[in-house]
Amino acid sequence: MKVVIPDDYQHVVQNLRCFSHLKDFEVEVYHDAQHSIETLVQRFASADALVLTRERTVVGEALLARLPRLKLISQTGKASAHLDVDACTRHGVAIAEGTGSPVAPAELTWALIMAAMRNLVPAVNAMRQGRWQVNIGDCLAGKTLGIWGFGKIGRRLARYAQAFDMKVLIWGSEGSRQAAADQGLAVASSKAQFFADSDMLSLHLRLTQDTRALVQYEDLIRMKPEALFVNTSRSELVADGALEQALLYGRPGRAALDVYEQEPVIDPGYWALKMDNVLCSPHLGYVESAGYELYFDTAFRNVIEFFAGRPANILNPKACSR
Repeated sequence: MKVVIPDDYQHVVQNLRCFSHLKDFEVEVYHDAQHSIETLVQRFASADALVLTRERTVVGEALLARLPRLKLISQTGKASAHLDVDACTRHGVAIAEGTGSPVAPAELTWALIMAAMRNLVPAVNAMRQGRWQVNIGDCLAGKTLGIWGFGKIGRRLARYAQAFDMKVLIWGSEGSRQAAADQGLAVASSKAQFFADSDMLSLHLRLTQDTRALVQYEDLIRMKPEALFVNTSRSELVADGALEQALLYGRPGRAALDVYEQEPVIDPGYWALKMDNVLCSPHLGYVESAGYELYFDTAFRNVIEFFAGRPANILNPKACSR
């Protein structure tokens, strides 16, 4: 059986301890970001299984129709909009979902918050150019961190904020608001108040049809001129063009981003990279060694179980009977 692993940008998958799980399989790994249909067909044509890194590779009807040998997509983490589940089922391609951890994305979010508030990157870059203390930053203590979504990541961020003597303000579903209130945290009375009162506002929601474009321009411009908007979840949670327009308006005054409309972002002319008040990182939320071991260990074990006739964690079980 042949397993193909695309989009290993950092050349790390074959060095993971869990890679030994695939010792009895023929494995081919690709490291670039070539996503044209013709290229993917060429690379995947002989694959019995694909192991996908999060949402880096889009698999839909046009691609599946040309991969008659493919039987399994083993997903690191949960399947998302990059997979056409119905098309996979029609073509008899099972999707095995994996697991993940909130630790790395929560820590990355906190790193972005601290770096953006203290204007750390411009100061470090200036020092490399022989300039000393070119700007001034803001501390976190006493400020309000707004967290939209009180799941595993949101709860960790709330604890981080409390350790830094910050106030925490929660918004989200009724369940999220109730869970936060049960822990003694402040809950915004409305979405408008949430945006207006947050000194830093961070999104922690899954992308669904209900959450797509949930944040609108009208929400963003309620924020303070000195406020920071943070998105390490999904770019599509924000209406197309709304954040750029709001930043140009001056509310919020700055942003920190780890997710983008189209990835990877390799164009230096991309709008956010041209704005001095936006800190950008290349979707690093889950890109961390312990997290990779966790993600890929489950994904590789799902491959083994599937071809041993014991399919596990299958999202679309009807595909297994085709």
